[in-house]
Amino acid sequence: MDDQQFRQILDHYGYSWEGYRRVRKGVKKRISRHMQQLKCRNIDEYLRVLDREEEQRNQFVCEMSVSVSRFFRDRILWKIIEDQIVQEISKENIKNIRFWSAGCACGEEVYSFKIVWESLCARFNHMPELEIVATDINPDYIRRAQEGVYPVSSLKEVPRESRETYFQPIEKDCFYRIIPSLKKGILWKVHNLLCEHDECGFQIIFLRNSILTYYNEYIKQPAFQKVMNSLDPGGFLIIGSHEELPIDSKDLFCVGSQPYIFKKIEKER
Repeated sequence: MDDQQFRQILDHYGYSWEGYRRVRKGVKKRISRHMQQLKCRNIDEYLRVLDREEEQRNQFVCEMSVSVSRFFRDRILWKIIEDQIVQEISKENIKNIRFWSAGCACGEEVYSFKIVWESLCARFNHMPELEIVATDINPDYIRRAQEGVYPVSSLKEVPRESRETYFQPIEKDCFYRIIPSLKKGILWKVHNLLCEHDECGFQIIFLRNSILTYYNEYIKQPAFQKVMNSLDPGGFLIIGSHEELPIDSKDLFCVGSQPYIFKKIEKER
């Protein structure tokens, strides 16, 4: 499959060429394999099958998903979360904090957040309860996240103390497994961010390197608004460090010097 054929697929379903440009090699291989499985001789035939058969379209969507992550990706962000964001929310005297990882891939950022949370619980008394919802469009990613096994390369930014506390080495230290206690309190769900989400009332939402990167404007704008509707006033939205908001939202303002951390304006009392 050449780039022109790949772009034909992207254009048909509203994906962004710029978002896929750097990762297209692996995605094109998966799509080509899917075409062979369906015995499609060309792109037009493939698109007709996808438009007609929902099951194959769902499989195509999974083939288009990209999982490029690691624990504590962007250390500055995690420092701000630990020192400012979570503590600020905790001072509101709420009984529980709800965190949504929207597009959680294989779970690295979810478990990173749990490690930060455990650290704060050890430092402060009377921390709120934590509820985590982690969603991704790819069922295989969700299964891998629930299993909690990662190559050593994914842990390169995990502090040594945290690695020794929360990870168990397996297979001659080439892979590490999340300890069972860190898995508690996480609701894993398969969910397409282009669809409505039945969860709301979140104080923190991660929307990093998913719809804002891989879709065109006319697709990601309404999808982004659905996510925004799930964020409580006063809550925090974190997007990818190289991403931008798809709309000029008057409900959000940038927090500090980092252009990818936003707070939703609180309602007047």
